[in-house]
Amino acid sequence: MSKTASTEIIIDNAADVPYRLPPSNILAEQMLLGALLINNDAMNRVGDFLLAEHFYEPVHQRIYQAVTMFMERGVIATPVTLKNHFDKDTALVDIGGAEYLARLAGLAVTVINVLDYGRTVYDLAVRRKLIDIGGDIVNDAFDKEIELTANEQIEMAEQLLYNLASEGRSDSGFAMLRKSLKEAIDRAQLAYKHQGKVSGISSGFKDMDNLLGGMQNSDLLILAGRPSMGKTALAINIALNGCEYLYDIAKKNKEKGEESSTKAVGFFSLEMSSEQLAGRMLSMISKVNASKMRTGHLTDDDFAQIVRANKTLQDLPFFIDDTPALTISALRTRARRLKRKHNLGLLVIDYLQLVRGVGKAGEGNRVQEVSEITQGLKAIAKELDIPVIALSQLSRAVEQREDKRPQLSDLRESGSIEQDADIVMFIYREEYYESRKEPREGTPEHDLWQTRMNEIMNVSEVIVAKQRHGPIGTAELYFDANTTKFSDLDKEHTYRG
Repeated sequence: MSKTASTEIIIDNAADVPYRLPPSNILAEQMLLGALLINNDAMNRVGDFLLAEHFYEPVHQRIYQAVTMFMERGVIATPVTLKNHFDKDTALVDIGGAEYLARLAGLAVTVINVLDYGRTVYDLAVRRKLIDIGGDIVNDAFDKEIELTANEQIEMAEQLLYNLASEGRSDSGFAMLRKSLKEAIDRAQLAYKHQGKVSGISSGFKDMDNLLGGMQNSDLLILAGRPSMGKTALAINIALNGCEYLYDIAKKNKEKGEESSTKAVGFFSLEMSSEQLAGRMLSMISKVNASKMRTGHLTDDDFAQIVRANKTLQDLPFFIDDTPALTISALRTRARRLKRKHNLGLLVIDYLQLVRGVGKAGEGNRVQEVSEITQGLKAIAKELDIPVIALSQLSRAVEQREDKRPQLSDLRESGSIEQDADIVMFIYREEYYESRKEPREGTPEHDLWQTRMNEIMNVSEVIVAKQRHGPIGTAELYFDANTTKFSDLDKEHTYRG
């Protein structure tokens, strides 16, 4: 080891090379391959996480790949059976050909340590990949021509590191039914203990909870509707109710002396600002007309109600991100961060069509981009083990029909939305359409119209058109347009206008 000025040069004593070589362990690779050659069954211990590319020596990569290929064909891989396969491989011939394969088999006296060898080879491959990622991060940061902003580079780096951490985990795979049954029983017991009557997170609406059984972890829920139906309003209501539900459960558990941490709710608002979203929440909780809040025409009582609502809301673990035009990659990164820092329990995206794919702009394949986004959202739900609610637009085909209740075929831009979603819900308000058909006053038609309006005033339908784990059907809710608040419908006294 020597030093020149302030730069330390590390000398590899074996090769006397004045630079650092990538981390590797050739002997471990040889011992592993030798163990596989004398007992192909040893592959069962490493095959679920170790790939040919994890070997440092290119010849070893090809030998491991050949052993894997032979086993898939039902052929025993030994130095003898592999000889013909490698006769024309000049790299193997240069180091001894068939004799090298025989020497590898001779190195492995036992296959007991094959898992340890496999983990060593894999760990060193991860470290080499980490070095590559680090180099790319440094080079991109120095590159003045790169189009990505600094924040986008950070998000890309986080994505690369997460992908590296997720690959090859040997602790994943099949689980005993016993374990899955315990998780299902625990979920049902949780609902029973906390009087929620649901096995997931409560939406706050009895009819919806009865239909859905609550919002389940790892599920992707699509809430779709035409403009002015109240998609965002309903999403805010559900998110707030879910946040209160999770907060109350944690609070009751602590009171009982049980270990429990509060779960947070995340809301990606790609259309509205966080201030507008907060204003809607204050109007919902305070029951003060949203229009009066915007114009400032408030009474003392109104302002007192708003102050009380603020005190109720400010303690809730509710987080809003109003960054516009997020990519699915950036959204995933931020959701992971929220999960890590604040124990994310429910995620809402308003709305799906405003999320961007990670492909190059201008490629013109919007259907493929939406497919990438929905697959990404479903992956987030599974990875973070939380319900994800994504709002979606509907096509104009709805407006061309006499019955304007949405159908699955109305989902805009991609059939993958229906395919990837565990639950697809539509929000529909007949009042919105009927109010635009008012006949001339004083006519019999107007009397019939008024009767119908009285029946549907303030009534909203949440149509569950697809549910992977349960029935489809319709839940009716009461909607107050002045405060954009949804609540359970009093079906005996529907008209409250």
